[in-house]
Amino acid sequence: MMRKYVFPIHINNIERTAFDVVIVGEGIAGLYAALHLDPKLKVALLSKSTEDESNSYLSQGGIAAVLNPDDSEQKHFEDTMTAGAGMCNPEAVRMLVNEGPNEIERLLTWNVAFDLKANGQLQTTMEGGHSRRRIVHCGGDETGKEVVDRLKELVALAPNITEIGNAFLLDVWTKDDITQGVILYVKGQFRLLTAPAVILCTGGIGALYPFSTNPEIATGDGIAAALRAGAKTAMMEFVQFHPTALYDEQSSGRSFLISEAVRGEGGVLRNHKGEPFMQTKHPLADLAPRDIVAREITREILKSGVPYVFLDITAHDKEFIINRFPNIYKYCLEQGTDISKQWIKVCPVQHYFMGGIVTDLDGKTNLKGLYACGEAANIGVHGANRLASNSLLECLVFARKCAEDINRLKDLTQTKVFEDCFIAPPYANGLFNLEGFKLEIQQVMHHAGGIIRTEKTIKEGIKKLKSILSVLESASVPSLLYIEVLNMASVGMEILNGSLNRTDNVGAHYREDCV
Repeated sequence: MMRKYVFPIHINNIERTAFDVVIVGEGIAGLYAALHLDPKLKVALLSKSTEDESNSYLSQGGIAAVLNPDDSEQKHFEDTMTAGAGMCNPEAVRMLVNEGPNEIERLLTWNVAFDLKANGQLQTTMEGGHSRRRIVHCGGDETGKEVVDRLKELVALAPNITEIGNAFLLDVWTKDDITQGVILYVKGQFRLLTAPAVILCTGGIGALYPFSTNPEIATGDGIAAALRAGAKTAMMEFVQFHPTALYDEQSSGRSFLISEAVRGEGGVLRNHKGEPFMQTKHPLADLAPRDIVAREITREILKSGVPYVFLDITAHDKEFIINRFPNIYKYCLEQGTDISKQWIKVCPVQHYFMGGIVTDLDGKTNLKGLYACGEAANIGVHGANRLASNSLLECLVFARKCAEDINRLKDLTQTKVFEDCFIAPPYANGLFNLEGFKLEIQQVMHHAGGIIRTEKTIKEGIKKLKSILSVLESASVPSLLYIEVLNMASVGMEILNGSLNRTDNVGAHYREDCV
């Protein structure tokens, strides 16, 4: 049984600060939630690292919303449901697509610099799984950065919001399933922030895999802390692999993403012989849903023995490519590839997590006062496979819903603070090779929880993770790396258990032995 708290700390011995709301995570979900809370509320906004180390900041493609006259909320709904293999929560999807245009309008009024046509109208592009051009973007391929930067400017102007950087979430502090606050590790010291409302916006789980587009800090901390507190999770087997990350044989850690918008603008996938191969695999060819494209690329790689395929965007002239994809063009050129003349070497890597902490449409979990939104949450909008550019839209719509629900609470500042002593095994130092455990977890997840799975590899992976967890839980090592590795193993176990229990192939979950 998972223990409730990681470290044996008595709260009387650590610094304590009272807030009305604590938001963990400073990506778009966290920033947007903070800006929609009642300005009378005292809010703490926490970041584990810097703002450029978030999936939001690294997001290239854009935000999907119905903005053109040839489009409709019904079409966006159908595209989302189809990509999610019918496993989406229809009510959540309706809310997502219906409220999307208003969120874009709000960002425009907040002076987010979306790319515009010559006539001043919003530019829209196509991406995989979409039936219409409905993705708006900023800076060509720097949407996340532009939105985060602008929201950060607005947060800095809000006197009720206190930003706390380098704040590592250890645990959600609860009593009788009632949220009391969070325990942090900040600048070498333990801290307790008391609050009757906590929103977890902690992002994804990319660090569980050896190759991911996520920053290396994405170790599933919020999901693991929620699990320890008793929050429910769901659909943990659904891990999305982006089909087109830049292949680099020297690469380790974060992979550079080649946006799906490249294929949306006509990019063609070619095998090692230069042959286009998606045309016979799916009616949408290169714009098929991500799970299908990722599996077909993987099959090409396994068949040829060449660890990459090519993405060809050379049909466009150089000026178009530089203007539309400035960041991608610049980065690839620095790596020795002029994408206006040369094909890009790409391969699938872990990209997004559809599973997470179960919430209702207001972001509420099964624990009173605990909310979640963004990639750490599972509200059901993505089903078994996220539709491209719905992720930032989810952050906007449901972060606002979290904030609005909290604003309606009448007894927000009247929660009783319970004294409690955290029970955990004794401290231990120098007993574990934590770096070795981290690498082993990544290899386990690569082989057992990857694009193509089997019952045999999943069971072998579960056995290895059980062994690692038994060692880690035998003591508490006063180290941030220890917490990250423990979180990785805990979340990895949930992913593999979900993969073992699901014997049908659907969306991003594919077992070769269940065809």
